[in-house]
Amino acid sequence: MNNRVAVLDLGTNTFHLLIAEYHAENLFTEIRHEYVGVKLGEGGINEGTIKPDAYRRGVDTLISFGQLIKEHGVKQVKAIATSAMRSASNGQQFMAEVEERAGIRIETISGDREAAYIYEGVKASGCMGDVNSLIVDIGGGSVEFILGNDSSILYKRSFETGAARLMALFHKTDPISNQEINELSRYLDEQLAPLFAALKNHAIYNLIGSSGAFETFAEMVERNKGKEFDLKHTPVYHFEEQALNQVIETIVKANHNERAAMQGIIPVRVDMIVVASLFTRYLTGRLNIRQLVMSAYSLKEGVIAELFDLNKLQGTQPQ
Repeated sequence: MNNRVAVLDLGTNTFHLLIAEYHAENLFTEIRHEYVGVKLGEGGINEGTIKPDAYRRGVDTLISFGQLIKEHGVKQVKAIATSAMRSASNGQQFMAEVEERAGIRIETISGDREAAYIYEGVKASGCMGDVNSLIVDIGGGSVEFILGNDSSILYKRSFETGAARLMALFHKTDPISNQEINELSRYLDEQLAPLFAALKNHAIYNLIGSSGAFETFAEMVERNKGKEFDLKHTPVYHFEEQALNQVIETIVKANHNERAAMQGIIPVRVDMIVVASLFTRYLTGRLNIRQLVMSAYSLKEGVIAELFDLNKLQGTQPQ
């Protein structure tokens, strides 16, 4: 019985294709996972447009994803677009061209829906308990915050303070200057004021970083110990506070060439990892959170959970 599904997570920075099959105990078995640093928001993220080079990279990537979907005999396809596509004036044109040329219909979702998917994905990784965790997903265009536990969501909201937006606004010199860091912190004080107000009366046990930059942090921490880091077999990683702080400090003080030479930083994150690091340091300091966890599961795994749960509710496995 073919129960394969394909989920496409079309982020501002990276496009992911995850092809999976239903698994009764582990939610899914990964058949294929491809990711491409499309940088859809490059040059136009704060102008609300997809620039020509980024547009072409995006379409070409989705044509290749469409071919892989056909080759693997996938029965269900769900393509999700987030912040960059939501805010782009030519986003509808992009989606129409992709449907015509790649046979993939893209669905844009709200920041609120994006946060709900991220919660389901993180929950599926098994890293949530009965205490309150703050899930943080630092995307290129937006950042999603979800406060909750393994039984319910207490608060969720998306803010347009993603790494690509922050980098365009504040990372003008390299290495980033103290003045730019201070300006970034003041900006976050202002933009995230509703978040801090909402969290004021809640006890938060830990921060769970959802994929992306947090995967880079985990790999760099382990490489600093002289160890290899296999993300596929490490869906959840618990940080040692001092080791994480050391990695963040190293990233922030480095220039582009130094970061590019660091083991553990993939090319698409070489520049955006700076503001993502500063964002993480700012957030943990502002909320006085000492326990940090990485979940490799995020939006795409949340979509898979929904697809399989829908079929289970109907009393059948996916066809």
